[in-house]
Amino acid sequence: MKKFILIAAVFALIAEQAFSQIDSTLLRRVATDTAKAGMNMDAIYDRPFLHISNTPVSIGGYAEINYQHLSTDGVSDGHEFQFRRMSLMIASSITKRIKFLSEIEFENDKDEQLEGSAMEIGIEYAALDFEFHPLFNLRAGIVINPIGGFNQNHDGPKWEFTDRPIASTQMLPATFSNAGFGFFGKRYSQQWMFGYEFYLTNGLDNTIIDNDLNKTYVPHAKENPARFSASNSGEPMITGKLAVRNNKVGELGLSWMGGVYNKYQQDGVMIDEKRRCDIVCIDFNTTAPKLNTAVTGEFAWVFVQVPKDYFEQFGTRQSGGFIDIVQPVVKKRMLGWENAAIYIALRAEYVDWNIGTFKDTGRNIADDLWSLMPAISFRPTPQTVVRWNYRFMKQQDIAGNPPATTGGFIIGISSNF
Repeated sequence: MKKFILIAAVFALIAEQAFSQIDSTLLRRVATDTAKAGMNMDAIYDRPFLHISNTPVSIGGYAEINYQHLSTDGVSDGHEFQFRRMSLMIASSITKRIKFLSEIEFENDKDEQLEGSAMEIGIEYAALDFEFHPLFNLRAGIVINPIGGFNQNHDGPKWEFTDRPIASTQMLPATFSNAGFGFFGKRYSQQWMFGYEFYLTNGLDNTIIDNDLNKTYVPHAKENPARFSASNSGEPMITGKLAVRNNKVGELGLSWMGGVYNKYQQDGVMIDEKRRCDIVCIDFNTTAPKLNTAVTGEFAWVFVQVPKDYFEQFGTRQSGGFIDIVQPVVKKRMLGWENAAIYIALRAEYVDWNIGTFKDTGRNIADDLWSLMPAISFRPTPQTVVRWNYRFMKQQDIAGNPPATTGGFIIGISSNF
């Protein structure tokens, strides 16, 4: 709570100073080039910022508010009103080809939080960019690890669904950021774009296999704030991504994040074996011509080395992903908003937290789920979305008992500001 009050006070002071000193022309919306197709790697700066007068500073952000009523096998928590998250962003062009962007996020999404965890307020991104050449630029600070497309491009107003993909947040650690530095670049050639990112950062930690869930759970590493100051293993984690885009076809990305996660030495003495966690992810997005049907998806595989004396509920292999299909059905002036739009959409997703069979019985280890989420959304502007979702999900425990069925409605609003 003290952190929230301090952050709110800082932003209130900035706002008070700004509005009290400058007239109504203080804030100007930064025009975005809608004709220029971008890549997922551009999402960190491709946001609707407000420029502050003649200063080199821009501000922006977004918020997400939901109502939901869900039940699992007939048992419900009742009506739930949720202020899930709010992000505040400040960007600055320090000088020619040197710029800085920070993002501070309040997050209170119980689907992504571990039991007993409090709401999160923290710095999600804060990095300096040095632009040497379109193909070679340096980024240093708290960076977004580019594993998958969703981790790079996750702002709520961009999506027609109230919930973030389960595989991205409960198998992968999205949204995952870390202290480190690296290089990135892009090259254009007619209809083609090629981009890459390569970062060395602090790594994951022992909690991915030493946690209250009694399962391999990579997102648990997000709970460790020490990753912003030191690597638990003492070794860097590597994250790399290659992506290619054709303006007529779409974008395809291939990413990898890996390294030693456990603390294997202390004061120069070996106390454990080195154990690695490696994640491979493929993501894509495309828009069908004429119908303008947008298709976005990603699928990831997780490989974790666990101690030999661990029980089999700690999976060494995991996989999962999602696919979103979004179809615009009406685009016209509505209720006084120019270019308002209505969309219908469907998300299908699957996660298996433990791929394999029991050694003694040969039976499949379950611990998996699948889900379908139809949606209807209304956008008065591209930056604001009102969305209605229905969740239908089947989840099995590790023994493969009859799956629990979850269903219910979720209504949400998300907007940039």
